[in-house]
Amino acid sequence: MSRQPEVLWAQRSEKIYLTISLPDAKDVVLKTEPQGLFSFLAVANGEPFSFTLELFDSVLPEGSKTKTKMGLRNIICSIQKEKKGWWKRLLKSEEKHPYIKVDWNKWCDEDEESDLPDLEKLRGK
Repeated sequence: MSRQPEVLWAQRSEKIYLTISLPDAKDVVLKTEPQGLFSFLAVANGEPFSFTLELFDSVLPEGSKTKTKMGLRNIICSIQKEKKGWWKRLLKSEEKHPYIKVDWNKWCDEDEESDLPDLEKLRGK
């Protein structure tokens, strides 16, 4: 049976940011579907890790505006929302998942968004 890695999330009006904390991840498979399904599969230290999230709303399909950065300790995904706007929560369901947490380092409120530069511009993308 596979385990779930810690997932941190933040949003802007146009994007969702997911940071998957899984050091030394290998054989990483990420899939983003337009109806809002996001799935992850990887192996770390010989153990399988996986999860599937039904996101709050629809997103643009994989490849068009989804960006992924693989690091030694984590995987960062930037997923473009289909419709600009703020989501009440990450998932369609109100159920709480213990492995999903807010990424307070990337979080900003609606009224603060215009004051902050895009995270990808800061990283030189």
